[in-house]
Amino acid sequence: MSADPPTTPASPGLDVPLRTRRVVAGAAAATATVEWYEFFVFSVAAALVFGSLFFPEFSPVAGVLASFAAFAVGFLARPLGGVIGGQLGDTYGRKPVLVWALAGMGAATTAIGLLPSYEAIGIAAPIALVLLRLVQGIAVGMQWGGAALLATEYAPEGRRGLYGSLVQMGVPLGLVAAYGVYFAVSFATGDESFAAWGWRIPFLLGVFVLVLAWLIHRNVEETPDFRRAAAERQERGSPLRDVLRSHKATVLLAAGSFAVNTATFYILITGILDYATRELGLAREAVLAVALGLSLFQLPLMPIAASVSDRIGRIRVYTFGIVGLCLWAVPLFLLVDTGDILLMAVGMFVAGVFLSVMYAPQAALFAELFSAEVRYTGASLGYQIASVVGGGFAPFAMVALLSVAGTSMAVSAYLIALGLVALLSVGLLVRGRRAREKAGAEG
Repeated sequence: MSADPPTTPASPGLDVPLRTRRVVAGAAAATATVEWYEFFVFSVAAALVFGSLFFPEFSPVAGVLASFAAFAVGFLARPLGGVIGGQLGDTYGRKPVLVWALAGMGAATTAIGLLPSYEAIGIAAPIALVLLRLVQGIAVGMQWGGAALLATEYAPEGRRGLYGSLVQMGVPLGLVAAYGVYFAVSFATGDESFAAWGWRIPFLLGVFVLVLAWLIHRNVEETPDFRRAAAERQERGSPLRDVLRSHKATVLLAAGSFAVNTATFYILITGILDYATRELGLAREAVLAVALGLSLFQLPLMPIAASVSDRIGRIRVYTFGIVGLCLWAVPLFLLVDTGDILLMAVGMFVAGVFLSVMYAPQAALFAELFSAEVRYTGASLGYQIASVVGGGFAPFAMVALLSVAGTSMAVSAYLIALGLVALLSVGLLVRGRRAREKAGAEG
């Protein structure tokens, strides 16, 4: 496979001082971190307390499944957020959509922290929980494209992968923050108080994201690529219509290439948290500590992998990560099933290497698949469709597969199947690019 990006590279932008580029990239990374923190506090609470608080009429397993189903609602909403954010972001700019997404996420997360339980208000509690999770999903679907494009469209030539990885690092940073806060609250309150009220604290901290939204609104300028595209646009059409008419296959292949990454990630941070505590009998704090260490471990790997992709191409680095995830799917669960926390950590950390290698260049890779006029819409849709197919249902699928098959190898097979889809999708993206290049040369 070629080492080059699959299609249209993002332009280096207007003449922007390097310091401004770095400040904007830092702002984009900060928005990604706080947005993912607020998204992840729900995933931890879904594994630990939501089953008993909001679905107490179910059995323990059914309660966890219902809790994870509420978790998955956020992923179902993310493509809708991608569509809304893409339409607005390709029409009115990256910055305002990013600000709106931050405000929506902050409001929804804070409201979850104030939400009464099933015992207090009955069926209204799980209904409100699902609706607020829906808002979270829409906000994340809107946010990712804005943050990714803010960083990559301000990046200097030849550094787009590195700048984009700063946004991608928002995922492990957000997870570190979410798990760190939960770990501290759990340690400080004890099991009984944590279940009663301590779990609310991480959600209530979400109110501070509104401050960041205001700072972005006041201090960040629109991206050079969008300003150029807006100046050159003859008439304002629908970016979504253009994407569905001319780039539908690219969106679907982008989604297919990424689903294995997001599925593996959410199995590691949510599915295994439930499995290790409920089935293997490991202490909640120990498993949370491993997940926290995994995210810290990923942080230095991501800019390294992204910088390598700037030199040798996104596809080579991305494909290496996919192959690694496929090969490690079976050893991962063999180590988890030992019930030894250290061996489980080894399995998760090795998986984290391949996740980082694949995820680091992904923002730049998806940005380079589309021209500036439809980039927000196209990149967001590809990413968010993968989040539904892979991440949203991964913890639910893991619980269901374990219940039906009675072995964790069924989960390994699930990840391998997604990995094979990813390899096929990458191959078709490269083949399509070559066909377009050949047609252009002949024309």
